[in-house]
Order: sequence, then structure tokens, then C-alpha cells
Amino acid sequence: MAPAKKRNVSSKANVKKTKIDFESIVERILESRKHANDVFDVLEFLQSEKEKDVICVVDACCELFCTLLKRRDLFIGKLPGEDEAIKGEHSPDEKYKIFMRHRYNNCVEILLEHLHHETHEVKESVLCCLMKFAAEQGLHPLEDLDWSEYFSFPRELIQAVVHNILSQSSDNSLLISRFQEFLEMEDVRYYVMSFIRENVATVMNKSKGAVLPVYQSNVFTLMLNINMPSQESELTNFMVKQETKHEDWKAAKLHDHKRAFERMWLGFLKYKLPNSMYKKVLVVLHDSILPHMSKPTLMIDFLTAAYDVGGAISLLALNGLFVLIHQHNLDYPDFYKKLYNLLEPSVFHVKYRARFFHLANLFLSSSHLPVYLVAAFAKRLARLALTAPPTALLIVLPFIYNLIRRHPSCRVLIHKPSSEDELLKDPYVMEEVDPALCHALESSLWEIKTLQKHYHPYVAKAAMLINTPLSEQEDDISEVLEMTSYELMERDLKPTQSKSFPLEFETAAHLLEGRGEVLGQHFCLA
Repeated sequence: MAPAKKRNVSSKANVKKTKIDFESIVERILESRKHANDVFDVLEFLQSEKEKDVICVVDACCELFCTLLKRRDLFIGKLPGEDEAIKGEHSPDEKYKIFMRHRYNNCVEILLEHLHHETHEVKESVLCCLMKFAAEQGLHPLEDLDWSEYFSFPRELIQAVVHNILSQSSDNSLLISRFQEFLEMEDVRYYVMSFIRENVATVMNKSKGAVLPVYQSNVFTLMLNINMPSQESELTNFMVKQETKHEDWKAAKLHDHKRAFERMWLGFLKYKLPNSMYKKVLVVLHDSILPHMSKPTLMIDFLTAAYDVGGAISLLALNGLFVLIHQHNLDYPDFYKKLYNLLEPSVFHVKYRARFFHLANLFLSSSHLPVYLVAAFAKRLARLALTAPPTALLIVLPFIYNLIRRHPSCRVLIHKPSSEDELLKDPYVMEEVDPALCHALESSLWEIKTLQKHYHPYVAKAAMLINTPLSEQEDDISEVLEMTSYELMERDLKPTQSKSFPLEFETAAHLLEGRGEVLGQHFCLA
């Protein structure tokens, strides 16, 4: 092997070379060890400022070092320094392998830096190259260990890739979507989940828990791209197939996958998030996160913190708590108290009004709820209805009627026999935060009687229903949840179309020519 020339690998190459040139350089290096120093030209050009040149030489590096890994031409074991290798008592073959192993490490360092490149095409090409290196390292490990006792996997390289993908300064959502292809491999997915948890703990502790919008967005995007298997029999696609004890490998066990998945999410959600991210997490919580956790009830701390954010996030947090209560037997006695306190005048004017009443209808659908609780919700909604817009009233009134239908004991709110001590003051306490102490059952729904004089005819008509016995069939509020003021006005302006009533079994086309028409058989029009 020719003596190593000392060159500055970090210098920028300005010499114009074509793809064919690098293909020939790679072939020359692989054909004869005397051309080993030509690898410096490849590494210099890898740092070019031209995007096309970088992509070209990345492919050349991929071919070169993947071939060297397959040939076992890289030093295996604890790598000695280059100066130590030259001075030490190493054979020419070992010196060559040490030299090429150092060049391989240089290449990997440069490629990891390129994961922060401005151009997505460069980052994508680099990512694919690094994952090919990882696959070859898995098959041909660079550690000198007894692999009958250890599991072979390129942990350090994959960890470095994850660390650089989770940038704190640039949005890597496109690159992460490309990385999803590799997350379909069971062992890559398992170790990536562990590396995410470690990376989040390191970065967030360093920032003392401060919100890092870009970084946390990258982490969330990466975690969301992890598709968990539902059965252990699905764990068949591995980057590195272990020759021995494959069944004992944690990456081959569904239980360990779920545990890693759970620890990853809990480690991410224990820190404060940007408000917009709370909503993103809560929307996918019950479908994409809870089913794959070993202990879903551990999410209660996050859901409680999310409720304190307020607005739509509080409602979505209650939805998550509702899933935990009904599907995972969570004991959370303050659930309906928190829902009750979300009933404010602003709920009729926010974007998520339809979702709020849809979920509230779901939460209050059980017929086993205590009467005082249902009465408190009905009374609070009735009080809020006094200042609500017509579109909201067309939701609230049927909502209250449905509550009374499900709980006949609440009919006392509609009809209270008069007595000598006629109520001069409503005993209901609007400011009380606990529905058990608001005295709703001692009051009545006089607000609905008031709404019978509402200026909008549809509202007045809906309020008049309380004067008659309510039918057993519940009203379908789904049709009016999304109604806007514009649609309500359009309904008023449209001319009423008179319904057509069928008079004949067959529609007559001509006079006296209908089938079976007696007059048509004996008479005709001249």
C-alpha cells in the first residue's frame, strides 16, 4: 500500500469532475490497494457546495464503503489512531484496514453533517446512503465480539442518524417521511424508539424544559410515522437477522416494542408542548397511541395538564380521559366536574362548537348518571341559552330535551306544582363549579319558557315543545351541529315548496288514454 498522504479532508474541492470520473476512481480503489489514497479525492469532493456534485459523490461513497464492508476490508474491533497504526507493529494488511476504517469514519461524519443541508434532495440521498451503511454494518459488524452472546445491530450509526434528523433549527418533516420506509423494519423501529426517548431527555433537560417548537415538531412527526404491529406474528421484517438467539432479542418481541413505544411517548409528553401540538397529539391519541401502550392509564398526567391549557384542547383532553374511563377502567371522579366547567358563554362562538356538543352528547349518553348531575347540565345550558345566538339555540334546546328523555327523573325541572311558598328567586347557583352543589334540582327550566318569546321563529317553535309531553324518540342533533347563521338565513329566504301528493297509481300522460280506462275504451276526442 502506498504511504498515506496527509491531506486536509475538510477543505473544499473546486475541481470539476464528472460522475464517470468518480465511478472510475471507486473501481480503481477497489481493484488495487495501491490506489487507496485516492479515497481522499472522494472525501474532498463530498464537501462540495454544488448540490448535484454532492449527490453524485454520495452514490460513489455508498458503493465504495458498502463493498469494503462486504469484503471485510475495514478494521474490526477497537480502532487505533492512525499515527499509532503507522508506528505500531501492524501488518500491511492491518494498516490498510485501519486506514480505510478511518476514511469510513470520516465519510460518515461528513454525511451526518449533510443531514442539515439546505436542499432536501441532498438530505434524502445522504439518508439512504447512511441506512445502507447501517444494513451492511449489521451483516458485517465492526465490533470484535462473540456474536453468539451478543445481538448485532448498528446502534451508534442509527442513533447518530436519529440525532441529526431531530433538528432544533429546521423542519425535517419531508426527510422524516422518507425515513418512514426504514421504520417498517422491526429492529430499526425498536431501536429508533429508544433513541428518540434518550434524545428528547437530553435536549429538553439541556433547555430546562423550555418549549422548542421546531425540535418538538420534528420529534412528534417522527413518532407519528411509527406504525406499531398489532400481533407478534407480524414481526418478520428485520434489517439484521440474528443468527443465534433471535427469539430472545427484544426487537423481536411485541411486548418490548409496546414498552419502548410507551416510554417514548411518555418521555415526550412529560415536557411542556406548544399549544398547537397539544391539539395534534390529542386528536390522534385514542387511535394511534393508546391502543399500543402497555398501560394506557399512565397518560392521565398528560391529559390533566392538557385540560389546564383551556379551549378546544381542554375538550380534547376530556375525550382522552373518557376513553380511558370507558375502555381502560380509569377511576377519575372529577371528569364531569371538568366538563361542567367548560360550559361557558364563549362555547357558542368558538370554531369547535360542533365538536364540543357532539362529545358532550357522547359523555352524557349513559342512563346511569346521577339525576343531580344531569339536572345541573340541563339547567346550566338553559341559563346560557338566554344569551346564545339562534344557531346555538337550535342545538341547545334539543340537547336539553334529550337529557330529560334519558333521565325521566329530571322532568321535575319542567313541571313543579305551585305551592303557597311560590319561588321568588331561582335557587340555582350559576357561579358554583361543583354540579353537586349548584341546587339545579330545586330550580326549573323557566329559561326555556322565556325563549318561547324569542324573535327567531325557529327558536320559539323549538321552545314551545316543552309545553307538550316529550316523545320517547330522541332528537337527532347531528343535522344542526354544523349549521351557520348564513345557512339559517338561506333557509328563511328560500320559498317553501308545496309537497306533491300522489293521486293515481300511474301518472296519466294523455286524456282518456290511461291503461284500463273505461272512458278511453268507448270514447275518443274528435
